[in-house]
Amino acid sequence: MNKKKILVVDDDAVVIKSLSIKLMANGFAVVSARDGADAVNAVRTQKPDLILLDITFPTDVSSVAWDGFLIMEWLKRLDEAATIPIIVITGGDREKYEPRAKAAGATAFFHKPIKHDELCELIRRTLNLEPATA
Repeated sequence: MNKKKILVVDDDAVVIKSLSIKLMANGFAVVSARDGADAVNAVRTQKPDLILLDITFPTDVSSVAWDGFLIMEWLKRLDEAATIPIIVITGGDREKYEPRAKAAGATAFFHKPIKHDELCELIRRTLNLEPATA
């Protein structure tokens, strides 16, 4: 079976590591990106099946001030990313961010702290995969 590839876009190395471990344990291949430029590059070169995208990123004094909404906007412009589902993951204010994320093109919204089993189930539903077996 061909593993579905998940792109995790988050500036926090601990979040990337913990998500990667849990996703791989659930049969997914994982690619990661720490900012918008890395995310665009990963979409072009790695062809993920789904993107997990954080909303908040530290201010980048050298170039573009990336946040999840800007990253989503850039990704939606790429032919390679046009049909890739994006699940926004954030610890930010749900009432503030969920409607904005959905309006920007997110397929789903997931609030931190991450409950890995629930997130994996959401990913499976989004990708129309069979439920995991225990």
